[in-house]
Amino acid sequence: MPPPSNNPKRDDIRAKIAQELRNPGSRSGKPSRGKSRPTDSARAKPGKRPPMGIMTTTLWEYPSQHYDDHLGRKSQGSKDYAGASPSWAIWQLLQRYTRTGDTVVDPMCGSGTTLDVCKDLGRKGIGFDLNPQRPQITHADARELPMPDETADFVFIDPPYSTHIDYSDDERCIGKLDASAPMEDDDVMMGHAYYESMDMVIAEIDRILKPGAHMGLYVSDSFKKHKGKKSGTFMPIGFELFAIMREYFEPIDIISVVRHNQKLQRGNWHKAAEEQNFFLRGFNYMFIMKKPS
Repeated sequence: MPPPSNNPKRDDIRAKIAQELRNPGSRSGKPSRGKSRPTDSARAKPGKRPPMGIMTTTLWEYPSQHYDDHLGRKSQGSKDYAGASPSWAIWQLLQRYTRTGDTVVDPMCGSGTTLDVCKDLGRKGIGFDLNPQRPQITHADARELPMPDETADFVFIDPPYSTHIDYSDDERCIGKLDASAPMEDDDVMMGHAYYESMDMVIAEIDRILKPGAHMGLYVSDSFKKHKGKKSGTFMPIGFELFAIMREYFEPIDIISVVRHNQKLQRGNWHKAAEEQNFFLRGFNYMFIMKKPS
C-alpha cells in the first residue's frame, strides 16, 4: 500500500481498496468470515428480473438462475436440485436455433428445466435421465436414448463436471466417473472412463439430431484440491469435450456464461483461493455445434 498522503479522504479510499484486495466483497474493514457477499446479481428477485432478450455477444450474464416467463411462472425446473442449468441460458439457445413446434431433447434432464423452457416457448420438450425428478422425464441412459434416428430439432445437455455432485445412486451415472482419475492399463488419458462415456453420449446426440440441426453443451472445467496440500488437479473438461464434439459436429461458437454460484459469494472461498494459489470457476462454457447437413 502507498505511504500516507496529506489527503485523509484519499487515504481512506486506499485503505478500502487494500481491504477489498485482501478479502473480496468486504469494504467495511472487517473480514466477511464466509458470509455471503451482497451483490445486485445475488439479489435479483421474481418480478424484478430484467426482461428476456437475445444476447448478442459471446459473454452471457443474467442476474438470476431463472427468468419470469410469459406463463406467469417465476422459476423453471427445481430450485432444490443441485447443479440445475440456468433456464435463461436455455431460453437463449432455443430462441436462436429452434422454432415453435420443434422437438427439443435433453438427455440429462435433471429436474426438468429444459422442459419448462420448452413449454414457455411453444417447443416440444423431451427429457431423459437416470434419476428422473418428475413424471414427464423418461428413465433412460444418455448413452442409449430410446429415440429414432434423426428426429430431434435441437439437443441441450448439461453433463456432470466429474464427481463434484452426487446425482443418483445408479452406478451407471457418469457423475460417478472422476475426470481426474489416473491412467490405467490401456487408458489414453487421465479420466479415460469419464471421457469415454461422454463420447458415447455425444455419439447418441449425433444419432438423434436431424441433419443441419444444432446442439448446445453447457459445462465447466473442474479443479480438485489435494487435501492438506497447496496443490490440486486441474481438469480441462470443456476443452476435452469440445475436442470430442469436433469429431461429430461443426462448431458454431463458444459462449462464456458468467456464474453466480453461491460459493462465489463467500469471502472465505476467495481467501482460500488466494492463499492456496488456485482459481474458483467464474464461468461455464456454452458450446454451440451443428450437425452437418
